[in-house]
Amino acid sequence: MKKALLAIAVLVVLGAAGYGLYYLGTQHAPVASQTKERKILYWHDPMVPGQRFDKPGKSPFMDMQLVPVYEDEQPAAGVAVDPRMQQSLGVRTAEAAKATLTPTIEAVGSVAWNERDAAVVQARASGFIERLYVRAALDPVKKGQPLAELYVPDWVAAQEEYLSARRLQGTRLASLVDGARQRMRLAGMTDEQIHAVESSRKVQPRLTLSAPIDGVIAELGAREGMTVMPGAALFRINGLATVWVNAEVRESEAGAVRVGNEVEARTTALPGKVFKGSVSAILPEVTAATRTLKARVELANPDGELKPGMFATVNFTPAARAEVLAVPSEAVIQTGKRSVVVVAQADGRFAPADVETGIEANGKTEIRKGLEAGQKVVVSGQFLIDSEASLRAAETRMSEPQKEATHKGTGKVRAVDAASGYVELDHDPIASLQWPQMVMGFYADDKAQLRSLKEGDRVEFDLHPKPNKDGEWLLKRIEAKP
Repeated sequence: MKKALLAIAVLVVLGAAGYGLYYLGTQHAPVASQTKERKILYWHDPMVPGQRFDKPGKSPFMDMQLVPVYEDEQPAAGVAVDPRMQQSLGVRTAEAAKATLTPTIEAVGSVAWNERDAAVVQARASGFIERLYVRAALDPVKKGQPLAELYVPDWVAAQEEYLSARRLQGTRLASLVDGARQRMRLAGMTDEQIHAVESSRKVQPRLTLSAPIDGVIAELGAREGMTVMPGAALFRINGLATVWVNAEVRESEAGAVRVGNEVEARTTALPGKVFKGSVSAILPEVTAATRTLKARVELANPDGELKPGMFATVNFTPAARAEVLAVPSEAVIQTGKRSVVVVAQADGRFAPADVETGIEANGKTEIRKGLEAGQKVVVSGQFLIDSEASLRAAETRMSEPQKEATHKGTGKVRAVDAASGYVELDHDPIASLQWPQMVMGFYADDKAQLRSLKEGDRVEFDLHPKPNKDGEWLLKRIEAKP
């Protein structure tokens, strides 16, 4: 009986112990699972905070171990602005998104002759100008219009020989007629003029020069009574159906202009009139004085309204571009050296970001580097931009500098030299600087504060917010603890 009771008691004790272990496990397991390990971003020496290390170890600057910096210790970037303040300041944001930008390039130029639409009228034989129908340069002419009448003595003998051969009958004389016809061609007569001699059976000693195209007399080299030689250029005629505009394109925009681009031109002489054409050539020369390239634009001029020498404004339509990341142009702050946008972050914070900009068109600017699609940028907000729209002023307006606090500490005097203002302290950890306990030497601003100190004294001290230009931390205040 006693053995049975003892066995029951043992079972009860074991059951209670098992339940207790189970209970403890259920209570502490969630706590262990909820414990999250802090992520270390990097290690650094608190005395030289600007230098970062990717693994722990001893500092190369001081006789101390490197201190870890955790992710949750990093200060939030940017400046927080209360939502009410954002509304009162009129802050608006826009999202950086993909867009197709087709910039409109505008240039000015002067109208000139289309050198490809020109004709030269020459004398085909020696003679004399008996009559001149066009007497001044820039006179308009029509195709087929008489220009001048020449008397050509060399034609008389050739034509009389041909007519004499025609009067003679017989098949044997056919070769003689053909030879006389060939001599008229060699004298400079055209087939039409030879046909006129054949049909009229009369000598035609005079040659009438006609305009081969519509246009104006660009050059006039003939006068009545003058003697002309074969090949002499008497008239140069330029057509006006098309004209050229030599547009001065800025060197920075020349890359967007291509041969074949469609253009529209306007001139103050013809308000409201738009002339359409295309780029026929990009001249391979840069004007040193203006840093521009000449784009030769060919315009249709059916009514002859465009005259050489007129000034014209040309709008180029570049070839279609692929989609690019773009933001409203008013969001970009140009400092002269950098381009900056203010990025809207979570919790009402704003931070400046350097960006690389590209083309600008239709109120938008291409962002090549510095932003990602979906990020929001500030479009308007007077607190972000100062009167000169410079980056330094913009950053100053976003975050007014606060008065920097001193670093407080306590420690024990190891050595003191009041004459030189030097004191060596075995100081306790300083949380504001993330300094551990260590021995350091300092110089005091006021040497008089060290006169009452002696080795072994416990002291309280204040350090300046930042080291001096030599990297030394100076004592702003030091006094013995009571």
